[in-house]
Amino acid sequence: MAERVVEADGVELCTESFGDPSDPPILLIMGTGASMLWWEEGFCRMLADGGRFVIRYDHRDTGRSVTYEPGRPGYTCADLVGDAARVLRAHEVPAAHVVGVSAGGALAQLLALEHTGGVLSLVLISTSPAVPGEGELPPPTEEFMRCLAARHVDWSDADSVIDDKVAHARVLAGGRRPFDEAAVRSLVRRDVERARDATAARNHDALADGELSPAPLSSIAVPTLVIHGTVDPMFPLRHGEALAEQIPGGRLLALEDAGHGIERADWATIVPAILEHTAPH
Repeated sequence: MAERVVEADGVELCTESFGDPSDPPILLIMGTGASMLWWEEGFCRMLADGGRFVIRYDHRDTGRSVTYEPGRPGYTCADLVGDAARVLRAHEVPAAHVVGVSAGGALAQLLALEHTGGVLSLVLISTSPAVPGEGELPPPTEEFMRCLAARHVDWSDADSVIDDKVAHARVLAGGRRPFDEAAVRSLVRRDVERARDATAARNHDALADGELSPAPLSSIAVPTLVIHGTVDPMFPLRHGEALAEQIPGGRLLALEDAGHGIERADWATIVPAILEHTAPH
């Protein structure tokens, strides 16, 4: 395991790798507003122990990567897509299997459209089509929307920020399984305390698209595995089903009673699925 800040195109990005660089590489892309800590170390080590070279990184405005003035990010979603390619170049990886969760899954789709030679396969977790297709998709659940509307955070108070993130994680979990508040609170606290500026992550809520590929998802030509919880409150299951339908050859793995994100209870299912999907053929 080696954490380091790399600079590419004038952008400082904090990265961390696990495993043997000679093994097949996997790039992990977290959702917006979340640092690489949300790819938990135990999860990364399970993938590395399975014979993969695993790379995780902090988005801009999260963790130890470059931060911008809150409300004035000076970059776009297209730049976040480019950051994934920058991380691979910094690690001298010409192409990788790409695993993205939530908005990170959307970034992974766009990376496959923009950098076709740099993506070997896709694993898309708890996400939605990044390019609109035919038919409407269901909105977030009413409970999720009520949670968003009720959020009141004092960004100058670390405890207030932590309480808000824990409450948000509880709603995202879907409510069908026990919620491990102690574990989530520990992770959130480490995330907030580690960040250069924990308030800067708000910039992700106001990003413009930038110059993104207009190509349809049907033009993605790499093997794609879609993993989706059956009670995801942000992107109901139909979002995952639509992804698997729109990407040629896409396969869907539904996680019963799972919400949004990667719960520890599902590692024993998700990790073998990723290892099988990324195995050399």
